[in-house]
Amino acid sequence: MSATILDGKRMSAELRAGLAGRVEALKRQGITPGLAVILVGQDPASEIYVRNKENGCAEIGVYSRTARMPEETTQEELEAQIEAFNRDERIHGILVQLPLPAHLDEQRALACVLPEKDVDGFHLVNAGHMLTGTPGVVACTPRGALHMIRQTGLALSGLEAVVVGRSNIVGKPMAMLLLQENCTVTLCHSRTRNLAEHTRRADILVVAVGKAGFITGDMVKPGAVVIDVGINRVDGKVRGDVDFDTVSEVAGWITPVPGGVGRMTITMLLENTVEAAEKRTHGC
Repeated sequence: MSATILDGKRMSAELRAGLAGRVEALKRQGITPGLAVILVGQDPASEIYVRNKENGCAEIGVYSRTARMPEETTQEELEAQIEAFNRDERIHGILVQLPLPAHLDEQRALACVLPEKDVDGFHLVNAGHMLTGTPGVVACTPRGALHMIRQTGLALSGLEAVVVGRSNIVGKPMAMLLLQENCTVTLCHSRTRNLAEHTRRADILVVAVGKAGFITGDMVKPGAVVIDVGINRVDGKVRGDVDFDTVSEVAGWITPVPGGVGRMTITMLLENTVEAAEKRTHGC
């Protein structure tokens, strides 16, 4: 068998068309959604991500601000910039580009962002909402991945879902979202014994470990939905955490890298920003 490709570019284009319409509706009420990005240092990968976010804002009509700060920025200077965006009425969403330089405290910085402007979904308030299943901002990558899973048309309730990777950014929130869909969820990590025994049971397999080609075809259940969150550079090429060639011959659905979850992540960031503007406009 050959897996159906879950095309993140196509899904993203469809969602962005809808977001552009919502932005226009807000503008007719005198509101332009605004996204502020804070970039500290000159990490090449972060520069690319920020540029893609700026382009996404321009595509759907969102006001975009980027504060580029030097590598030697202090914690106090970073937090002062966050506070300035907190106070700025033109800004509905704030994103602190990670990773920060090693001398800066990421958690302390993220805690400074107002929860209602935390469009990355990393603030402890929003993480708590996700844990309890109450309304809040949902982290962008897991939200995008869940949208892609839903595009299979499968009834998710009762399915076995395995998430490989337990980061606060992807693995843990992804597990929570799948649990809210009534999946039976296993969260695997670097200390998991006999990983393949877990992954072969998965009707839905989400992989976010940062190791190119880590999951191979013999580790996948025939017909499974495989979501590859990994972005790894190998010999100048971008590869995912899933060995696409072998896994695509076993799985029922698979996301490509590039052209899969990465594009959807930025689209979900834009959607979170538009939603933040709508909530403020409607007094929610």
